Amino acid sequence: MSEQSTSVPPQRRTFLMVLPLIAFIGLALLFWFRLGSGDPSRIPSALIGRPAPQTALPPLEGLQIDNAQVPGLDPATFKGKVSLVNVWASWCVPCHDEAPLLTELAKDKRFELVGINYKDASDNARRFLGRYGNPFGRVGVDANGRASIEWGVYGVPETFVVGREGTIVYKLVGPITPDNLRTVLLPQMEKALKAGS
Repeated sequence: MSEQSTSVPPQRRTFLMVLPLIAFIGLALLFWFRLGSGDPSRIPSALIGRPAPQTALPPLEGLQIDNAQVPGLDPATFKGKVSLVNVWASWCVPCHDEAPLLTELAKDKRFELVGINYKDASDNARRFLGRYGNPFGRVGVDANGRASIEWGVYGVPETFVVGREGTIVYKLVGPITPDNLRTVLLPQMEKALKAGS
């Protein structure tokens, strides 16, 4: 009697051994190109086109302009004007980098600059604004982070453009830089200012 061969031919065995490596390389290339393409600051937000969260936030105690307390966040103030809402904290390193740009933005009186102070100590937040200047017409304190969750914040800093109807029209994840200010944020602000004017 002849013995039947149960072994796999050598060519097929080599192919089966190399197949996982080919699959791994293919997946690695796919992830490399997908992660490498695109701007990480343009993470899509489910809130674009929806009303800004209706969460009122208390003011940052002791923060004053012209001997008057700077008001907290009142969602009713979004109606009828364009607002730039910046979520920041004194402990956030990129927030220090973007602070001078926010001070420059505050000179444009066509919109209101609103700050949401995220999980910060009041003394540190006041010192931060004392160091760089307070660009905000309103500063709401989000001590526990719940309001920021409603805004869909991934981390600080983040900036939102809120249109005259009180809807979020744009979200910038990460710090404002001279480059994204010029190429992205200012054009989005102009677009919001022209809409409904």
